[in-house]
Amino acid sequence: MKKDLVSSLAWAGGLIALALAASLARREGYVDGDSVTRLVMGAIGLMLVWFGNRMPKALAPGKHARRVNRVGGWSMVISGLIYAGFWAFAPIQAAVWGGCAAVAAGIAVTMGYCLHLRTGGEPA
Repeated sequence: MKKDLVSSLAWAGGLIALALAASLARREGYVDGDSVTRLVMGAIGLMLVWFGNRMPKALAPGKHARRVNRVGGWSMVISGLIYAGFWAFAPIQAAVWGGCAAVAAGIAVTMGYCLHLRTGGEPA
């Protein structure tokens, strides 16, 4: 538990440091505002990937919980990669909508799998 908390706080500190450094670079004229936004939002997508990779490794009390952790981890990794990809390559407006849709789809896949298991469906 302590290791997870420390690594989560490290991610938070890293994102804050990145945002501050990027803002300083924008103020000094090295990058424009769109680049700062893309950099920080792309880092958030990579953070989703990291947390999704950690999900299946978390202790789960039962076999269904372990399956949900695996599916949730995969969906978070994939949606995080799509989110980061949108922020890296798509126009800003498309990145906002596409990134949000990717994360929402990842959540929907996980919730759908939970409901599937809850109604007695065969695990995939």
